[in-house]
Amino acid sequence: MKLKDLSTKFDFKKVEENKYERWVKEGYFTAGDSRKKPYAMVIPPPNITGKLHLGHVLDTTLPDIIIRRKKMQGYDTLWLPGMDHASIATQAKVEAKLKKQGISRYDLGREKFLEVSWAWKEDYAKLIRKQWATLGLSLDYTRERFTLDEGLNRAVTNVFIKMYEDKIIYRGERIINWDTVSKTALSNIEVDYSDIEGAFYYYEYKFVDEEGGLTVATTRPETMFGDQALMVHPDDERFKKYVGKKVYIPLTDTIIPVIEDDYVDKEFGTGIVKVTPAHDPNDFEVGVRHNLNFVLCMNDDGTMNNLAGRYEGLDRFDCRKKVVEDMKKSGHLFKINKIVHSVGHSERTGSIVEPRLSKQWFVSMDKLAKDVIEMQNKEEEKIHFHPTHFEKIFLNWLNNIQDWCISRQLWWGHRIPAWYKGEEVFVGEEKPEGEGWEQDPDVLDTWFSSALWPFSTMGWPDKTFDLERFFPNDTLVTGYDIIFFWVARMAFQSKYLLNTRPFKDVLIHGLIRDELGRKVSKSLNNGADMLEVIDKYGADTLRYFISTTGGPGQDFRYSDEKLESTWNFINKIWNIARYIGIQFDNNEYIKENIDFGSINSVDKWILSKTNQIIREVDENFEKFEFGEVARTIYNFVWDDFASWYLEMTKVVFQEEDKRLKINTCSVLDYVLTVVIKLLHPFIPFVTEEIYQSYHKDSIVISNWPVANKDFDFNDSSDILIIFDIITAIRNIRAEKNVPNSKKIDLQIECRNDFSYKTIENHLSYLQRFTNYDNLIITKKAIDGNKKVIKVLTNVTIAIPLETLVDKEEELLKLEENKTLILSEIKRCESMLGNKNFITKAPAFKIDEEKLKLKNYTKQLEAINKSIDDLR
Repeated sequence: MKLKDLSTKFDFKKVEENKYERWVKEGYFTAGDSRKKPYAMVIPPPNITGKLHLGHVLDTTLPDIIIRRKKMQGYDTLWLPGMDHASIATQAKVEAKLKKQGISRYDLGREKFLEVSWAWKEDYAKLIRKQWATLGLSLDYTRERFTLDEGLNRAVTNVFIKMYEDKIIYRGERIINWDTVSKTALSNIEVDYSDIEGAFYYYEYKFVDEEGGLTVATTRPETMFGDQALMVHPDDERFKKYVGKKVYIPLTDTIIPVIEDDYVDKEFGTGIVKVTPAHDPNDFEVGVRHNLNFVLCMNDDGTMNNLAGRYEGLDRFDCRKKVVEDMKKSGHLFKINKIVHSVGHSERTGSIVEPRLSKQWFVSMDKLAKDVIEMQNKEEEKIHFHPTHFEKIFLNWLNNIQDWCISRQLWWGHRIPAWYKGEEVFVGEEKPEGEGWEQDPDVLDTWFSSALWPFSTMGWPDKTFDLERFFPNDTLVTGYDIIFFWVARMAFQSKYLLNTRPFKDVLIHGLIRDELGRKVSKSLNNGADMLEVIDKYGADTLRYFISTTGGPGQDFRYSDEKLESTWNFINKIWNIARYIGIQFDNNEYIKENIDFGSINSVDKWILSKTNQIIREVDENFEKFEFGEVARTIYNFVWDDFASWYLEMTKVVFQEEDKRLKINTCSVLDYVLTVVIKLLHPFIPFVTEEIYQSYHKDSIVISNWPVANKDFDFNDSSDILIIFDIITAIRNIRAEKNVPNSKKIDLQIECRNDFSYKTIENHLSYLQRFTNYDNLIITKKAIDGNKKVIKVLTNVTIAIPLETLVDKEEELLKLEENKTLILSEIKRCESMLGNKNFITKAPAFKIDEEKLKLKNYTKQLEAINKSIDDLR
């Protein structure tokens, strides 16, 4: 196919068809050419819970842009694909599917349930690969990984054992965040805090041995069944006499002591607090100090247990309502103060998190965090954040880090390699010898395996070719919302296990928001369907829009209007290529180098401009400023290449000089090739279609454009004088509503010899684009009488009014306008001369009329001048 054979109408569906399969088949995305310098990235692995959302499109399009450019620059590029098993989310989806069939995971048993989960994984993995292909991602499928595959499972087990032996992983009872829906522990950063309406409930604990009692204020009265004490500050004179006394938990006959501890804030609430060590992290510490019991009053599903007496079996929030009602009746409740407070919700299920005492596995974070902080202080060893301010956020979190709860009460995931027999604990790859050993039923937090992603995918813990060649990775692209979940954990695991950073650079992108400003996410189901968008606009349009709309770290809103604009730009590229193809065919152009003896000033200008664009694009690419890259190319294509150079070539192609026309084709060939190569990382499908219309090989394996010093012409600025003249005359025609088809007389005053010669050398361009009848070029000052004058940098142009307008017709219009303006002036003067109006009207109305009178007076002066000029 030739360029001229590109279809008249841009059909993106036809353009995007079959290309990806051919790219993969040809092995364009397979790494391993040891002759080249390596460049490696790993994909942010999507979870297998459904179709990809727009956030993942952003996660994958940005690195695809980087990797395609690096490949064209001659690197041995590896972009490693993979998926995440997402323990909580996937198990919830699988259980929901089973529930529709009337089955629970307990009906199946663990092994059968895992078989169903793996079948789910296979189904959704196929869907994800299909969507990757639709997007055109240049992934090396020969190296695809899954966070729960055999190799990664071995890596996870290896790490757990090592960290346990190094006393970094430990098992202990702590207050953890408990998800009552998925019935599992959550790490602190898996909890989202949001403001909800609540209340402070003021109620009394009656004394055992005397009248009266002590009043507390709490937001969670349902937890009182787990209370082990009331507590006051040792310096609070109001309550010193009550220390050591006993009180009843309301609505029960359970007796608890009154103790003192300086943890209490004397000024908050009543100055007395209830201590529930198994349901509050601060109370847990108090319980340890005072040797209190740690008693749970709830089941793992958020219902009350037998400690709650008659409230047993009630949901925790139903229990709260019932307890409050009953305390009103019994006289224990004094008052309720409505409040709005920040409450933790499960990031996955949205349920309110319950602080709960539980025996779990933890990672001790102190030393791991300090090692990463130290690494970030060394320029040659650190992870470089783009934008840089995210490093401060990253370090601040590390400086205030807490131990990480890594055990999850699930079946789908990496099962914890720990076995128990009575109080004995064994950690290892295999079950220990002997009878009576039971493996821990829990699995590890998904992020534990994801933290190993940059190197476990390269074959670690084995010493492999890929690990040696491609680790540390070069760049990671991810959103700022998972800096703590993922980036930080990859950083400390990489430093701990391999004593290096996981990647040299991390590009942090913003989030895509919906029209309400909410983050687009699977859980909210509030994003446009990726496949529907591609079906309407094409993959190239979506890629370009999503990668260029927001700058690094900046959020942006999904917009159909911007997608339409992007489609129009790609269509413009298509039409430019078609026009060039027609010129190639008309002039029997095969492929020739640019002849420096035949280029004119317009050629020099576009070639110099092309060099400038290449350099600007490279500079912004290195800074990951993809929006600036796109803006630079867009402006060049639209304003310079299409609006000026292509129009100017129409003059050349009307001439008889065959050599000159062939050379213009060579320039068009060169500039078009540069443009589509620069755009290829953003819009791979359409650029491949155009490129292969006049090149043999694929654009994927072509060379990235490099500025050619031979095209840095110092004498190319003269054509800008011609552009200025043409632009000024177009503006005058627009102002006077004069069509381009109407001939005009034109006078040009040149203020130097350079501009005089430039105009003389470019008369053919001026004739075509200004459509003059008579032209006077002079170095003398122009008489401006009855002419429209435009003063430019190097010249002044003048057009006699009589050649722009029909004198009698224009005078008639001006007189009609004058009559209208005089009428408005008379009305304003009458209003402002009316005493009632001046004394009674609001000040702003008076000022409004004065401003109108001023503007009408100016318009009258302009009309009178125009009338005088015409006469």
